[in-house]
Amino acid sequence: MELFNSILSWVMKKRIHQIELFMKYPHEVQNELLEDLIKKAAKTEYGKNHGFSSIENYEHFKNKVPIVDYEDLYPFVERLMKGEQNVLWPSEVRWFAKSSGTTNARSKFIPVSQEALDDCHYKGGKDLLSIYFNNYPESKLFAGKGLLLGGSHQINQFDENANSYYGDVSAVLLKNLPWWAQMVRTPSLDIALMDEWEEKIDRMVEITSNENVTNISGVPTWMIVLLEKILDRNGAKNILEIWPNLEVFFHGAVSFTPYRDLFKKLIPSRSMRYMETYNASEGFFGIQDQTDSNEMLLMLDYGIFYEFIPFGEINESNPRTLTLDEVEVGKNYAIIITTNAGLWRYKIGDTVTFTSVNPYRIKISGRTKHFINAFGEELIIENAEVAIAEACKKTNAIIDNFTAGPMYLGDGQKGGHEWMIEFTTVPNDVNRFTKLLDEKLREVNSDYDAKRYKDIALQQPIVHIASPGTFYAWMKSRGKLGGQNKVPRLANNREYLDQLLEFKAQSL
Repeated sequence: MELFNSILSWVMKKRIHQIELFMKYPHEVQNELLEDLIKKAAKTEYGKNHGFSSIENYEHFKNKVPIVDYEDLYPFVERLMKGEQNVLWPSEVRWFAKSSGTTNARSKFIPVSQEALDDCHYKGGKDLLSIYFNNYPESKLFAGKGLLLGGSHQINQFDENANSYYGDVSAVLLKNLPWWAQMVRTPSLDIALMDEWEEKIDRMVEITSNENVTNISGVPTWMIVLLEKILDRNGAKNILEIWPNLEVFFHGAVSFTPYRDLFKKLIPSRSMRYMETYNASEGFFGIQDQTDSNEMLLMLDYGIFYEFIPFGEINESNPRTLTLDEVEVGKNYAIIITTNAGLWRYKIGDTVTFTSVNPYRIKISGRTKHFINAFGEELIIENAEVAIAEACKKTNAIIDNFTAGPMYLGDGQKGGHEWMIEFTTVPNDVNRFTKLLDEKLREVNSDYDAKRYKDIALQQPIVHIASPGTFYAWMKSRGKLGGQNKVPRLANNREYLDQLLEFKAQSL
């Protein structure tokens, strides 16, 4: 394994030069990519419908091709799932990444072409390792095995003759991994792809407790569940007693900020590393490339052309769209993508903030449908996570999960925000925690601060402490355990909050 580690690490580092090229020439790379995507798809049904053959530049492209969401694209995806081809993309599409979403009960099925697998998802995975080895050349990552906590895979039953398959994006990737990658991962595919989440976790605990795991990958919230079960099974105080050579956690999907202290408790090693990725069902978008910052480098040569809608125009019928050369640092944007799997000017539902434009680095700031703006406060997920982390730090608390929603005006009652928070370690002073949460929100969000001025529009938040296991039980009741499923952090209504308050009442 030592020789294998040396060979693979050498191969990975060769990619760094190409990454440096798109960092140096971002606009040229993106323009050439758009031209190539349009040319390849000109004879597809979608390409013919929108005159791809006559598109000569970006201005033509945005005038001819509409911005779409999943509902707009679904009729085409449905035909692909039935076995039709050359609809959105010229090459054969047999795989679909199932995205549960958090704002819609219906699952989304995102087409995944072979180009998307090879030139986007897998390229992103290899680049993650390339960057890691470039930053940490002494790494022994491949001297052991990697554990990926992902979703499930199953045959698509929509049409048994279509020969098409779907699963969570992590499962689709696992199912198609090259042989060398299968050699350095655990557990076996039959366990990793199990449908029944709780049984899968139990099997993973049993198998991986006896492996030399050097790296783990997954969503922080669900990785915590796995690690705590491993500690419980083995009677260990921390994970290093089980995996002494563990050196890195590759994480994504939700902000790591609120969970950092809990992971330090579970993995008490000063040399433990954490790298953030931005990998969704629709594609692999960003990788943390610096050792001293969690900003992510926007990956520009993965077969994805990027556009951005200013946050204030997200709900407009004809919003402005900006290319990379037009974005500004510190501004909030919704992402629009055009991909090598046939997603044309597709709204993925995420918002990002640029932290740098030379090179282009981003932070995920939230979801286009996950915010609170009942009183003009425009509170986004990034605000909430920063404030939660600050309040936890100053009250010696460790968070497990949270969500928040509005309290509406009525009968002499002022409006406000109501929070449901589950802690691993409860604050030493809940009232002080609430006050600190409010103060940090006012500091990071000027609109919230203005509405809180002298309690004119918003009163101080109300914080409810959920008993241990509340969020897990709630997610289980919704069929949202594991994989790519995420707890909705914010909502502009009380749907999630009222459900959780009911769960809290039942547990008393």
